Amino acid sequence: MIETVLGGYSLGNLPTKSFLKLAAPFCVALIILGCLLLRLPSMPEDQKQFIKFPKTLADLKALGSTLSMYKGICYWRILLTITLIYIFLQSFMIPGSVLFSILLGFLFPTPLALFVIAFCSAVGASCCYILADFVGTQTVAKLFPEQIVTCRKLTSRFQSMSGLAIFFFRLSPIIPNWLVNICSPVLGVPLSGFFWGTFFGVVPLSLFFVKAGTILQELTDIGVTSIASVYTLALFAVISFLPFAFTKQIRDKLK
Repeated sequence: MIETVLGGYSLGNLPTKSFLKLAAPFCVALIILGCLLLRLPSMPEDQKQFIKFPKTLADLKALGSTLSMYKGICYWRILLTITLIYIFLQSFMIPGSVLFSILLGFLFPTPLALFVIAFCSAVGASCCYILADFVGTQTVAKLFPEQIVTCRKLTSRFQSMSGLAIFFFRLSPIIPNWLVNICSPVLGVPLSGFFWGTFFGVVPLSLFFVKAGTILQELTDIGVTSIASVYTLALFAVISFLPFAFTKQIRDKLK
């Protein structure tokens, strides 16, 4: 039995067999990512120091600026690497995808960045769904009995439109995303509905992060940004936090 914690919740005693089922794909994915990172173009030592997992906005800005220098010679390799890292984070519920959303907005045009985020979110969440199903729905149900009951009550409001339920959960903060991922197979949500509900549900908030990356890139390039860009970012910020402001009202409405 293995004690572990996920998303701030204690998972209690996770069976060793279930842990190994998670550890095997995790290690394989980590090796693939390592090989991709090794294939990035060689860089001077003063630039290599910035090629690391960003933890702060300063790290993100340095990483984005460094990758921008090499985008002309290995555009698709950089895009593929970021895409796979994003999917990896989503698949194993590792924090950091928000910073990579901003990084995509920093490096790439808004339509492409937004599509990649939606695609990676849907694929990564679907991988998490499959892993939860692989570990065993009974194991998940034992680990999160109260959360499963809550999710079941909320999804029942949407009757047979489970994809719409997933879309709504992605838009609102009622249930954490990682919990939606692992509860969905237990609740019998079809993978296709789960995928498309996630794909379209993450777009509104992702647009805010992409715009933040675009403005960060403007600040990096010329040191200033337009008033219109600042107002646009502020507008997206207000819109993106509206669901959080009305969380209680939304939850009460669904009960």
